Amino acid sequence: MYKVMALDIGTKRIGIALSDFLLMLANGHSYIPREPEKNALDIIYKIAKENHVEKIVVGLPLNMDGTKGAQAQDCEKFASKIENYEIIFEDERLTSDTAEENLRNKKIDFRKDKGLVDIESACIILEQYLSRKK
Repeated sequence: MYKVMALDIGTKRIGIALSDFLLMLANGHSYIPREPEKNALDIIYKIAKENHVEKIVVGLPLNMDGTKGAQAQDCEKFASKIENYEIIFEDERLTSDTAEENLRNKKIDFRKDKGLVDIESACIILEQYLSRKK
Protein backbone atom coordinates (compact mmCIF):
# COMPACT_ATOMS: atom_id res chain seq x y z
CA MET A 1 0.00 0.00 0.00
CA TYR A 2 1.17 3.48 -0.79
CA LYS A 3 0.10 7.10 -0.87
CA VAL A 4 0.29 9.79 -3.51
CA MET A 5 1.78 13.20 -2.77
CA ALA A 6 0.79 16.40 -4.55
CA LEU A 7 2.97 19.48 -4.85
CA ASP A 8 1.85 23.00 -5.65
CA ILE A 9 5.19 24.53 -6.63
CA GLY A 10 5.30 28.30 -6.41
CA THR A 11 8.12 30.78 -6.61
CA LYS A 12 8.28 31.21 -2.81
CA ARG A 13 6.56 28.16 -1.30
CA ILE A 14 5.57 24.58 -2.09
CA GLY A 15 2.21 23.34 -0.86
CA ILE A 16 2.03 19.63 -0.01
CA ALA A 17 -0.96 17.28 0.17
CA LEU A 18 -1.14 13.52 0.71
CA SER A 19 -3.69 10.92 -0.23
CA ASP A 20 -4.93 8.21 2.07
CA PHE A 21 -3.88 4.59 1.44
CA LEU A 22 -7.16 3.92 -0.40
CA LEU A 23 -6.25 6.71 -2.86
CA MET A 24 -9.64 8.32 -2.34
CA LEU A 25 -9.01 11.38 -0.14
CA ALA A 26 -6.65 14.33 -0.36
CA ASN A 27 -5.41 15.82 2.90
CA GLY A 28 -3.42 19.00 3.29
CA HIS A 29 -0.05 18.32 4.85
CA SER A 30 2.13 21.43 5.00
CA TYR A 31 3.96 24.05 3.01
CA ILE A 32 7.68 24.58 2.81
CA PRO A 33 9.96 27.34 1.50
CA ARG A 34 11.02 26.80 -2.11
CA GLU A 35 14.54 28.07 -1.42
CA PRO A 36 17.12 26.86 -0.79
CA GLU A 37 16.19 24.22 -3.32
CA LYS A 38 18.25 21.42 -1.77
CA ASN A 39 16.45 21.88 1.55
CA ALA A 40 13.07 21.82 -0.19
CA LEU A 41 13.97 18.58 -1.97
CA ASP A 42 15.27 17.04 1.27
CA ILE A 43 12.00 17.86 3.05
CA ILE A 44 9.94 16.45 0.17
CA TYR A 45 11.97 13.21 0.29
CA LYS A 46 11.55 13.00 4.08
CA ILE A 47 7.78 13.48 3.94
CA ALA A 48 7.49 11.02 1.05
CA LYS A 49 9.49 8.35 2.87
CA GLU A 50 7.63 8.79 6.18
CA ASN A 51 4.27 8.50 4.39
CA HIS A 52 5.02 5.60 2.01
CA VAL A 53 4.63 7.74 -1.11
CA GLU A 54 5.25 6.13 -4.51
CA LYS A 55 3.88 8.79 -6.86
CA ILE A 56 4.15 12.56 -6.81
CA VAL A 57 1.61 14.70 -8.65
CA VAL A 58 2.97 18.10 -9.58
CA GLY A 59 0.61 20.93 -10.45
CA LEU A 60 1.42 22.37 -13.86
CA PRO A 61 0.24 25.99 -14.19
CA LEU A 62 -0.59 26.04 -17.88
CA ASN A 63 -1.68 29.21 -19.63
CA MET A 64 -5.42 29.54 -20.21
CA ASP A 65 -4.92 28.42 -23.83
CA GLY A 66 -3.20 25.23 -22.64
CA THR A 67 0.34 26.24 -23.57
CA LYS A 68 3.30 26.11 -21.20
CA GLY A 69 4.58 29.44 -19.98
CA ALA A 70 7.53 30.33 -17.78
CA GLN A 71 5.81 29.14 -14.57
CA ALA A 72 4.98 25.72 -16.04
CA GLN A 73 8.55 25.34 -17.29
CA ASP A 74 9.84 26.31 -13.84
CA CYS A 75 7.66 23.61 -12.22
CA GLU A 76 8.90 21.01 -14.71
CA LYS A 77 12.50 22.01 -14.02
CA PHE A 78 12.03 21.65 -10.25
CA ALA A 79 10.15 18.34 -10.63
CA SER A 80 12.95 16.96 -12.85
CA LYS A 81 15.21 17.07 -9.79
CA ILE A 82 12.96 14.72 -7.81
CA GLU A 83 14.43 11.24 -8.16
CA ASN A 84 13.13 7.74 -7.42
CA TYR A 85 9.43 8.68 -7.62
CA GLU A 86 6.97 8.51 -10.47
CA ILE A 87 6.17 12.14 -11.35
CA ILE A 88 2.75 12.94 -12.81
CA PHE A 89 1.86 16.42 -14.03
CA GLU A 90 -1.66 17.69 -13.42
CA ASP A 91 -3.16 20.80 -15.02
CA GLU A 92 -3.65 23.29 -12.22
CA ARG A 93 -5.20 26.25 -13.98
CA LEU A 94 -7.24 28.39 -11.57
CA THR A 95 -6.52 26.22 -8.51
CA SER A 96 -5.32 29.23 -6.48
CA ASP A 97 -8.63 31.02 -7.06
CA THR A 98 -10.56 27.89 -6.11
CA ALA A 99 -8.33 27.37 -3.07
CA GLU A 100 -8.96 30.92 -1.85
CA GLU A 101 -12.71 30.46 -2.35
CA ASN A 102 -12.62 27.15 -0.43
CA LEU A 103 -10.76 28.77 2.47
CA ARG A 104 -13.21 31.71 2.54
CA ASN A 105 -16.12 29.22 2.64
CA LYS A 106 -14.43 27.50 5.60
CA LYS A 107 -14.03 30.93 7.25
CA ILE A 108 -10.24 30.59 7.27
CA ASP A 109 -8.36 33.89 7.02
CA PHE A 110 -5.43 33.21 4.69
CA ARG A 111 -4.41 36.83 4.09
CA LYS A 112 -1.61 36.68 6.68
CA ASP A 113 -0.51 33.14 5.77
CA LYS A 114 -0.51 32.55 2.01
CA GLY A 115 0.92 29.09 2.64
CA LEU A 116 -2.61 27.98 3.51
CA VAL A 117 -3.59 28.71 -0.10
CA ASP A 118 -0.64 26.60 -1.30
CA ILE A 119 -1.75 23.65 0.85
CA GLU A 120 -5.35 23.95 -0.35
CA SER A 121 -4.12 24.19 -3.96
CA ALA A 122 -2.09 20.99 -3.48
CA CYS A 123 -5.27 19.30 -2.18
CA ILE A 124 -7.21 20.41 -5.26
CA ILE A 125 -4.45 19.14 -7.56
CA LEU A 126 -4.46 15.79 -5.76
CA GLU A 127 -8.28 15.56 -5.77
CA GLN A 128 -8.31 16.16 -9.54
CA TYR A 129 -5.75 13.40 -10.07
CA LEU A 130 -7.50 10.92 -7.75
CA SER A 131 -10.93 11.52 -9.28
CA ARG A 132 -9.52 10.93 -12.76
CA LYS A 133 -7.96 7.62 -11.63
CA LYS A 134 -11.25 6.24 -10.22
